Amino acid sequence: MPHSSLKLTGLLLGLLLSCTTFAAEPVALNPTHPDRYTVVKGDTLWDIAGAFLRDPWQWPEVWHVNPQIENPHLIYPGDTIILTYLNGKPSLSIQRGTQSNTVKLSPHIRSTPLDTAIPVIPMGDIMPFLSRPYVMDKKDMDTAPYIVSFREERIAGTTHDKIYVRSIETKEHNRYDIIRPGKPYKDADTGEILGYEAMYIGTAELERTGDPASLILINSKMESIAGYRLLPVIYDKEQKDFYPKSPDRLITGNIIAVFNGVSQIGQHNIVVLDRGADSGLAPGHVLTVEKRGATIFDRISPDPHDKIKLPDEKAGVLMVFRTFPHVSFGIIMSATTVIHVLDRVHTP
Repeated sequence: MPHSSLKLTGLLLGLLLSCTTFAAEPVALNPTHPDRYTVVKGDTLWDIAGAFLRDPWQWPEVWHVNPQIENPHLIYPGDTIILTYLNGKPSLSIQRGTQSNTVKLSPHIRSTPLDTAIPVIPMGDIMPFLSRPYVMDKKDMDTAPYIVSFREERIAGTTHDKIYVRSIETKEHNRYDIIRPGKPYKDADTGEILGYEAMYIGTAELERTGDPASLILINSKMESIAGYRLLPVIYDKEQKDFYPKSPDRLITGNIIAVFNGVSQIGQHNIVVLDRGADSGLAPGHVLTVEKRGATIFDRISPDPHDKIKLPDEKAGVLMVFRTFPHVSFGIIMSATTVIHVLDRVHTP
């Protein structure tokens, strides 16, 4: 079983509440499932569920609510997960590492700190994408303030440098993220532009309003140059709690980009989808990834120009963790073969 060394300090067991499936099917066990598994530090709930079940997000289907047990839904290193059968159907229960009694798992919410409980998914892989980078539409991009110059006639700026920006007229916001306008995100089927990549470059603190305004770069991931846009830093609480489940409607789309410069997509890579909140996607939604079948020449056919398209094949599973109106970010949770940009996604 793969292990993640990442910790989560938010609400756990997201496989848990409201596991609505598009097509209600019996829960299938993983053919190589164990009868029991003892949790170790570094496990994620997705990994543990995948050891027992073919589809890890169906974990809540094999739980039994037991309100007499205090917080049995939380899983900690040292706990043992036990597979049994009730009326011929699989059932999972938990034996606490510090207790001798076996209790049924129950999908309730716990409000106390969860520092030692195992996370649902590898949060460290998606954390940088929960607030950055952005997806912007053209209007917002064109109207955002932008860097026009630097102090001492520099052509680029980095941490502690002063920048001049057109234009910031109010003190409503004290800090601004510097954004590099990027490539358009396009619908893979229609070619429609859905938004623009907006890559985070650094953060600046407002020194003086005006046109131009002056700001000081307080953090730089890369050099800033004239033309980069500024967006006010909004201190919204980042979503750290996810409830993996199948969408309750049929959603089809495509992978249109991948982060971190990889060309072949695998487990825990972050991808961009050409469907978003307007299509019904929400954080936690699980989608099947299908590798597009290649179109090849039929070398047996008497017609030398005869072609045939091979069928699409299941290639993995992803979970959406951030949505915009027309675009979403997802993390590849499992991959049975190499995944590529333009491969399809759909409701399981």
